Amino acid sequence: MAIWISRSRGIFNHFLQRACPLSLLRQRDIRPFSYFEAIKGREQLEPHYYEEDYHVDINHDENQQALDFPGGKIPFTSQMKFISEASGTRLSCYRILDNNGSPIPGSVFEQVSKDLAVKMYSKMVTLQIMDNIFDEAKKKGRLTFYLTTVGEEVVNIASAAALSPDDIVLPQYRESGVLLWRGFTLQDFTNQLFGNKGDNGKGRQMPIHYGSNKLNYFTVSSPIATQLPQAAGVAYALKMDKKEACAVTYFGDGTTSEGDFHGALNIAAVLEAPVIFLCRNNGWAISTPIAEQFRSDGVAIKGQAYGVRSIRVDGNDALAVYSAIRAAREMAIKEQRPILVEAMAYRVSDHASSDDSTKYRSREEIDYWKRRCSVARFRKWIHKNGWWSDEEELEFRGNIKEQVLQAIQAAEEVEKPPLTDLFTDVYDQIPSNLQEQERYIRDAINRRPKEYPSNIPL
Repeated sequence: MAIWISRSRGIFNHFLQRACPLSLLRQRDIRPFSYFEAIKGREQLEPHYYEEDYHVDINHDENQQALDFPGGKIPFTSQMKFISEASGTRLSCYRILDNNGSPIPGSVFEQVSKDLAVKMYSKMVTLQIMDNIFDEAKKKGRLTFYLTTVGEEVVNIASAAALSPDDIVLPQYRESGVLLWRGFTLQDFTNQLFGNKGDNGKGRQMPIHYGSNKLNYFTVSSPIATQLPQAAGVAYALKMDKKEACAVTYFGDGTTSEGDFHGALNIAAVLEAPVIFLCRNNGWAISTPIAEQFRSDGVAIKGQAYGVRSIRVDGNDALAVYSAIRAAREMAIKEQRPILVEAMAYRVSDHASSDDSTKYRSREEIDYWKRRCSVARFRKWIHKNGWWSDEEELEFRGNIKEQVLQAIQAAEEVEKPPLTDLFTDVYDQIPSNLQEQERYIRDAINRRPKEYPSNIPL
């Protein structure tokens, strides 16, 4: 065995020298995996071959100050020093408006016109009212499921306002405000929640899984983090097509515990893809607090490890979110690079209609954050500017509430999509297994017609 190993090493070294000389690789500017150049201008390497040791022997300069390794030069040090697990101070949070809605002196931010500010505020209020009524409808049994954005309305609307309609959005499930800003109507939302014939998804998705091809808004997908690597791919496609647009994907702090988060940041950085990763750090991944999610200083700091430019922003500050996303979008497109934004916005509501958050957090904690309402803070700012009045507030809220209630009534009266829609829109020719499933369902209906919903056409 020892003789065979020795001879094998010799054969391998002979092949390395004759069939794949390093000089040839250097001429083509290609380096084998195990080879690196410590200093420039070094003489061509001449490997030495030994029966007992077949490695390539490289002459080192003892006085060299850096390792010229693939990826860039690495400085040497004679002192053993581990990288600290945390810096001495926490990453700062970009903020413009204080809790009273007044700009902090010396703030640098994107100027917002009266028309834009009023539109942003009106959409925030619409989102609030929509959430309240739909959530109440779920509690009364008129809906099967719902999920609100309470505490995160500003992240939704301010980020959407900073984007272009050409930017492609890949949401998680708490971004209905982004879709609202882009033109999804109250009736569109209601049709999806009730799964009727007006629903873009033809009733095949559970409630709040919105989507709109026309509005460049990917359909919501329940599995956590799947949209992140997809966003990197979408952004790379935009890059290849030389489009003046970027991809934007939203996710929560719990998503960073998924492998897709890390893979997405890495591939986006390597491919230099124009994508904004917008994390809504709301403090809770359902019932898991962030202290049990990670030991790092939040999410933004993770970007540096992957070579992704990052920022932490106050998610309760509309001007800060708007300014940060505007800047992130400009960098993503002009510099062709990914950007990671961490928006700090506490989730005031339960995770979803199936959750009771008082089981894992105190009522006092929830009430504390309710009093720090981000929508109210923005209202104070536009009110101080003379752009909004209490009379306008009262009238607007009344009108939106009436519109939502009318949309629910209309959606309930629209029939459901036909049974055949369960099997279409996937295959050009419906395969035999799906045909068999359809026959089985129809046979079951024929046997027990009274158990089949009357509002679903056959």
